[in-house]
Amino acid sequence: MRDYGKVAPQFWTGATGKALKKAGPETVLVALYLMTSPHANMIGLYYLPVMFIAHETGLGMEGASKGLQGCIEAQFCSYDEASEHVFVHSMARFQIGEQLDVKDRRCKGVENELEKTPKGPLRKAFHDLYRVAFHMGKGADEEAPSKPLRSQEQEQEQEQEQEQEQEQEQPLGASAAPIRPAAVVRIPLKDGTDYGVTAEQVEELSGLYPGVDVRQELNAMRGWAMANPPKRKTRSGALKFITGWLDRERKRRAEAPRKPNAAETGFELKTYTGTADDDLPESLRH
Repeated sequence: MRDYGKVAPQFWTGATGKALKKAGPETVLVALYLMTSPHANMIGLYYLPVMFIAHETGLGMEGASKGLQGCIEAQFCSYDEASEHVFVHSMARFQIGEQLDVKDRRCKGVENELEKTPKGPLRKAFHDLYRVAFHMGKGADEEAPSKPLRSQEQEQEQEQEQEQEQEQEQPLGASAAPIRPAAVVRIPLKDGTDYGVTAEQVEELSGLYPGVDVRQELNAMRGWAMANPPKRKTRSGALKFITGWLDRERKRRAEAPRKPNAAETGFELKTYTGTADDDLPESLRH
């Protein structure tokens, strides 16, 4: 755990800070948490499940997911759902510096921190963004490509040119990693990964299956999968499993017997409050 984390005053007045404030208080709180989190490191690329944010900020899963999504949309950070890692784009610049001397020992420290992270889009995005400033070598994720077929060479050259044009248009500090909405419920899969369900999907499923508490049922699915590893689903079959579960629950609720009311039965329970014989039925009078 770090002893401290730097938060520049420009956080409140810069373009990114204004975008965060516009997204709402949950987004501002999550942004501050990402820079000062006890799980963070100096490069701003670290393991952070959404449940950590929910618990340590007190926002709950819904508030944490909303705040994280706001940070992503403001290009403050990127989140990789598969590895549950976050990349705060400008954090290394504020925690370490704009530029290091090639002999600065912190250059090696940056590479050591990066080596601790899993290979993937966030790791590559960090390397591409800070390679020059921190004198980093060739990315560990860069592998020698296999020799393409003769008919594919021109197509690949054209694709590379298009990617370079897109990178030039991309604003400074933006990550090349895909932006993914944060999951509010994660269902373990057969391959050891999770199938994440976002708040938007929960809302859509609630409309498709009226009368069903979708969030509660998704939590039940997660518990079932945790308790039954051999019966877990594959990623391709996860959505079918979810919709099938919710449809059965909808039918069960629709078919459940309902207690009839007094108007339907024709009987009404009456309470006698008087004490005189005239107030009682004739069969009960003295």
